[in-house]
Amino acid sequence: MIIKKKELAAKALKVGKGRIKFVNARLDEIKEAITKQDIKDLVLSGSIIINPIKGRRKNIKRKNRRGIGKIRKKAKKRKQEYVKITRKLRSHVKILKKKGVLTKEESKNIRKQIRNKFFKSKSNLKINIEEMKK
Repeated sequence: MIIKKKELAAKALKVGKGRIKFVNARLDEIKEAITKQDIKDLVLSGSIIINPIKGRRKNIKRKNRRGIGKIRKKAKKRKQEYVKITRKLRSHVKILKKKGVLTKEESKNIRKQIRNKFFKSKSNLKINIEEMKK
């Protein structure tokens, strides 16, 4: 019976069931209450007490802290340089292979060297190919 009254009081007063407290001396008055208006009158008379909100501590958001994930190294720039050079050199090797200057095995070896950053530039590649042919 008391549980149902607490639910009714919670709905009427728009608070949670845990915040409502009944005064034991006035339980007879509370049992007689049927409508929401009755419960509001009981709150005014003091037979139903509403406990204050307990609340919890708010988490304060960290602002602009530099953690491990925020540090950007220059790997991106290094990779971009690598990609530019390798694409340039591979396309040059492909053209030479089509012309018949390089054989399949030679182009394969050169591509491996390109992957391992053996050549610094296109001119360096041309010089190495000329030395290889001699």
